[in-house]
Amino acid sequence: GRLEAVTQQMGYHPQYLDSFLKTQHYLMHMDGPLPFDCRHYIAIMAAARHQCRYLVNLHVLQFLRAGGDPQWLRGLDFIPPKLRNLNEINKILAHRPWLITKEHIEKLLKISEWSWSLAELVHAVVLLAHCHALASFVFGCGCEQDEGLGCRGSLKPLSPGNQCFCEATAGNGCSQELLRINRKRSLDSCMELDSLRERMQRIHMETEGREETRLLQQDREEGEGQGAEVGVQDGTEHCSDPSAGLSPLADTDGEVTGATNLACYMQDPDFGYQDFARRDEDQTQVFRVQDYSWEDHGFSLVNRLYSDIGHLLDEKFRMVDGLQSSAMAKRQGCEPSVFKRGIWNYIHCMFGIRYDDYDYAEVNQLLERMLKVYIKTVTCYPEKTNSEMFDRFWKQFKHSEKVHVNLLILEARMQAELLYALQAITQYMI
Repeated sequence: GRLEAVTQQMGYHPQYLDSFLKTQHYLMHMDGPLPFDCRHYIAIMAAARHQCRYLVNLHVLQFLRAGGDPQWLRGLDFIPPKLRNLNEINKILAHRPWLITKEHIEKLLKISEWSWSLAELVHAVVLLAHCHALASFVFGCGCEQDEGLGCRGSLKPLSPGNQCFCEATAGNGCSQELLRINRKRSLDSCMELDSLRERMQRIHMETEGREETRLLQQDREEGEGQGAEVGVQDGTEHCSDPSAGLSPLADTDGEVTGATNLACYMQDPDFGYQDFARRDEDQTQVFRVQDYSWEDHGFSLVNRLYSDIGHLLDEKFRMVDGLQSSAMAKRQGCEPSVFKRGIWNYIHCMFGIRYDDYDYAEVNQLLERMLKVYIKTVTCYPEKTNSEMFDRFWKQFKHSEKVHVNLLILEARMQAELLYALQAITQYMI
């Protein structure tokens, strides 16, 4: 249940990888407001919004290891109302974070016995933003499409049993806790995702055959159209029959291992990204960073309600900003800081976040059209990314430089979602 393919790609930038792994480990495995099984289920919900099977399958495994109820893997109808109530902000944060309001926060915090505490909600929001952004990286670097250790890179597989990825790639070790955990893992653990995929493919084919036979028999007995029952609640469709859409797959030992599709991990599947308001529309909804920024507002709030996560996130934001990009900038004919800021501000602009001290005409001068298309696709609807897009943009650039762009996308997107969510929480508290 490890992020093998992701860490292979991030291994091109080992200092960033170290920071990422510490944050990932803290969010999922260290003390915090949320139970461990709920953390992984929230990650499943977040990854499903972008149809990211790679992350969903990984967190299904970790959910079960954490003692999660296998029934939950049948979909949102089978989870506690408290978790199900998180669906709305999951959907909005994933696709149109500017729609988050203090009313969404208030609704979650004041629902009788299903209410969230502020600390739990902040943990959940950070998890959602983390997994949405990581889905962008997974699709952007081809981990979803290739589902292998190497992805599109040329890194050789490392030895998972005796060292962690950041130590192996740069001699720049993780924390002792991370090292201890990685050393405990065996080669069998490394192969679990491959084994899971094979079992899922085999069982999926068997399940499809049985389902087709069942439906044909049912049609003959009950007439045309008497298929799986579909429930409709609040105008959104989702599966209420575990045999329809999403159903957990069981191997020969009866262990639930994955899902045939991701439909029942989300409601309102047609809700997606839409371009932020045009310049000729009402500009009051533009998010102005001088009014609410990560450095001056978001960091202190998140750190107060979820101890230490603010420091880890801040380190990660600073780490990606400090990555060397002189070769990329030289090819574009500008300073490294100018080039990276152009990418970062372009991503934030797509989410309605504006910097008053930035001339947005620079974006069109710095970023060629194919690069902008790639960035927008990976940021806003990563599930539409394909290998041709990755190969076509920046043909003259190294693979590590393309990974660098995807790291900028990951962090800029995550910060954008956090800014909107934390601002709404601040407004609620005020």
